[in-house]
Amino acid sequence: MVSKNLIKNFYNKKIKIGVIGLGYVGLPLAILFAKKGFKVFGFDMDVKKIKLLNSKKSPIERIPDSHTRLLLRKGEISDNFEKITNCDVVVICVPTPLKKNNDPDISFIKNTMLLIKNHLRNNQILILESTSYPGTTREEFAQKLNKRFKIGVNFFIGFSSERINPGFNENNIHKIPKVVSGYSKNCLNLVSKFYNLFFQKVIKAKSLEIAEFSKLLENIYRSVNIGFINEMKLVADKMNLDIFEIIKVAKTKPFGFRPFHPGPGIGGHCIPIDPHYLYWKAKKKGISAKFIKHSAETNLKVISFIKLKILELLKKNKIKKNNAKILILGMTYKPNIDDLRESGSVNLMKRLLKDNINKIQWSDPHFKNRILIDKFSYNTKGINLTPKILKSFDIVLLMTDHDKFKYDMIYKHSKKIIDCRGRYSVDDKVIRA
Repeated sequence: MVSKNLIKNFYNKKIKIGVIGLGYVGLPLAILFAKKGFKVFGFDMDVKKIKLLNSKKSPIERIPDSHTRLLLRKGEISDNFEKITNCDVVVICVPTPLKKNNDPDISFIKNTMLLIKNHLRNNQILILESTSYPGTTREEFAQKLNKRFKIGVNFFIGFSSERINPGFNENNIHKIPKVVSGYSKNCLNLVSKFYNLFFQKVIKAKSLEIAEFSKLLENIYRSVNIGFINEMKLVADKMNLDIFEIIKVAKTKPFGFRPFHPGPGIGGHCIPIDPHYLYWKAKKKGISAKFIKHSAETNLKVISFIKLKILELLKKNKIKKNNAKILILGMTYKPNIDDLRESGSVNLMKRLLKDNINKIQWSDPHFKNRILIDKFSYNTKGINLTPKILKSFDIVLLMTDHDKFKYDMIYKHSKKIIDCRGRYSVDDKVIRA
């Protein structure tokens, strides 16, 4: 009866949905729920973010303010977790970062459980969307709630992997196939019917762990291939060959090859972090996942490779490190977004500052805040590009190739360009890194 009543309320839009964590995953999801006419409670521990959202402003550049206003019309946003009891479905979208030793840090998941456990009630559906190692949903939620509830009878638990591609699909996530899973058949049935209200296609995994593993597999596939192509870049460079030209030729093969492109390291939440979750879990099972480890190490080597190119160019042009004027173009981790998480540009900047190359400035049309690196007393805001400004730098370093950059102007007025993205052809002015 509980299941039937919940399903009936799904279709009558009588359920209330709680979304915990209003970041790059949770906010688009909450907006999608509101667009479909459901009342949404948004929860977050970031008081500044809550204040911004309640002032009808979006904290994410590519999500328009109008969508935030829609969310507020259909619900409310707060840090008062007592209101979890008002929600029929609770979706958890909190961060899962790494510890300093690269082990998984699921403290946000654990803290969320502590915040909500006393406000959970019968006949609720609890779904984890945060990426983590296989077993997390079962261990951190099901096992901790099975004494209080009859899971699958009067309380329901599931896992569904997020597939947000920052800068591309935040406003169209309903078109991306949605993987779902449940603690039991009854849980799976409810979770799948819930997501069917919002997504065009729902894929049922046979267990919580299969769904959790599949999310990691998707991102490790990318990490390993990016690591491979970055290694090929290092090999090609030693042979004085342009890896971007090599890829251009190779991708003409209509089968058995999919092009990946090298870049200045890796950034964002998924690629630098998720592989370590599975590597850690595999190690616990006595398996050394060597591909995962090697790709992660290779992707970190790229920053050292770029720094070496800078040092070689300074030496060739007889410019002392402490006098070198460097301009970094693009601080976000990938093009056309405002996301600085695990940014290769920030990582490189720290390494240059450590080596006494401290006359560094940057420009990024998508990132408007100051960049603070306390350890090196670095605190600057981005600059606007003009011909005069470009001419004042010894090296212009293209790290993130935003579409908003005026590439012809940059080329014309720069003394030397180190191109990490393949935007320019190599010549007397442009070198690859």
